[in-house]
Amino acid sequence: MPDSAVLDPTVPAVPAVLAPVDDIRDDATEALVHELTARNLTIAVAESLTGGLLAAELIRIPGASKVVNGALVSYNTELKRTLLGVDSSILNVHGPVHPDVAKQMAIGVRTHLAVGGRRAEVGVSTTGVAGPFAQDGLEPGTVFIGLAKGTGSWAIPLHLTGDRDAVRAETVRRAVEAVRDLIARDDPE
Repeated sequence: MPDSAVLDPTVPAVPAVLAPVDDIRDDATEALVHELTARNLTIAVAESLTGGLLAAELIRIPGASKVVNGALVSYNTELKRTLLGVDSSILNVHGPVHPDVAKQMAIGVRTHLAVGGRRAEVGVSTTGVAGPFAQDGLEPGTVFIGLAKGTGSWAIPLHLTGDRDAVRAETVRRAVEAVRDLIARDDPE
């Protein structure tokens, strides 16, 4: 039975003014690519609101080709179902911005971006409302990051503030951080 949960339901809001995307990059992404490489793990990315920014952030690191299988931008809701296998009933009832959608996107991308018959060990997804307008009754800054590894899947809810670019940039930063935290769980104590 998969371990399925929503993580950290009370994530603090991001300050209204964020640095440009180039300035928020620190060593976190480089460290993630290094950690994935050292552990011989691959990652696959499914994006909606970030529209390819997460994949671009990962592959800006030299050597990322050893660990990044690829990415799928499923901006349109129908593609979440047809390409990633998100359950139609969840999409019909809750819409595309929901923790179960994020989890199913992360699970689906691992399989659909398999290389040589080997699915990615880690799946990460982003879905949310970047703004400037509400969507399906959800305020801008409502975001879910999905994670999948082994038989487990998780969703991390975020309640971000700032303009559209700030929400998308902070989602990328938090997704990198979430994947690092996920693979660190395997460290011996």
